[in-house]
Amino acid sequence: MKFLSLGVIAIGVALTSNAAMAESGQLLGIVSIAATEANNVRYIQGAKAAAQEMGWDVAVVDAAGSADQANSAIQNFVQRDAAAIVDMVFPASSVGAGLASAKDAGIPVVTWGGGLGGSVAATNGSGAPMAEPVIKQMIADMGGKGSLLELTYHTGEVCRNREVLLDKMLADSPDIKVTKNEVRIPGYFEDGAQYANAWLASHPAGDENLAIWGCWDDPAIGAISALRSQGRDDVRVYGVNGNAQAIENIRNGHMTATGWEDSYTEGYDMVKLLPTIKAAGASWKPKAVEVPAVLVTAGNVKDFVTQHPDAVGQ
Repeated sequence: MKFLSLGVIAIGVALTSNAAMAESGQLLGIVSIAATEANNVRYIQGAKAAAQEMGWDVAVVDAAGSADQANSAIQNFVQRDAAAIVDMVFPASSVGAGLASAKDAGIPVVTWGGGLGGSVAATNGSGAPMAEPVIKQMIADMGGKGSLLELTYHTGEVCRNREVLLDKMLADSPDIKVTKNEVRIPGYFEDGAQYANAWLASHPAGDENLAIWGCWDDPAIGAISALRSQGRDDVRVYGVNGNAQAIENIRNGHMTATGWEDSYTEGYDMVKLLPTIKAAGASWKPKAVEVPAVLVTAGNVKDFVTQHPDAVGQ
């Protein structure tokens, strides 16, 4: 991965200060659910790199977890005659108004983790495939019994799908008792720590197998802060996405496993596909263009970092 400057722009500023952006080339509008979150950052970096190679300009709007803001951002990109729009994580059902306006204007919309639906042309970064190797590892580590704290998030399609997959896989392990808490965006680090503190109070060390699972890394990292402050080393912690903090926590023995998502490549590949989508027009068939996840654990983290030094910012 290459580290590029990332302009995270509030919606009001994005719609005014960048109004002339499309003059030098075609405009790519990116609507992110949390544009400062590490995995979102990597995706945007990859998308920007591809757009630069294509001679396209890029504008990024941080919808801060709000589907209403995401709809408004998509509609405003339509008004600015964007060449294409990327919807990051919001499901098609949550951005129907935006998708309708883009469809009417003939502007393709692709999603990262938002899935296929409505007039979406392509998707990648789908939630369930990224989480599967981590969930499988966690259930095996717990031996099919114990207590699990799930840190969930229902506004984003990625986390919804990961939770559905987890519940399905846990159906074969009825002796794992589950507690669910939903985190917020923004506020996921704090919520992860708060929910973990409350859960730990009723789950003392030594009684059973204990684990905490975040539908992405950051809530789980928040939970790690609670574990460390209480001196608890008896709880396994799992995340998904493989951001730099998660990899460091695995190296330091605080996190058990994560699924590294090559979101830079996902962003790059998706933007490179856009000219083909536009050229095909009405004949384009919606498709998924997934990049497989890599399971990272204490057993392979050293080799992983050697092979992917940029994953930890080296």
